[in-house]
Amino acid sequence: MARKSSVLRAQKITGGFATAKKNIVIQFQGRERSEDNLLNLIKEDAIRQGAKDDEIECVDVYIKPEEQTVFYVINKKLEGKISF
Repeated sequence: MARKSSVLRAQKITGGFATAKKNIVIQFQGRERSEDNLLNLIKEDAIRQGAKDDEIECVDVYIKPEEQTVFYVINKKLEGKISF
């Protein structure tokens, strides 16, 4: 039993899925957007709407490829959308 918990503890310290580098790409009807690209577009749009970069604490993203739109909510207050 001690051996199994040692292995689990070592995995938490050294890596595993939680610390692995991830790359997310959304594809729909011949178009694709990376997670980083979408987040940068959302940030730019939110700043245009008056959000301050250093005040952004929470970003909720809703991707609706069938509408070719990405909806977002910043800090549970500022709502916006960008084109997919």
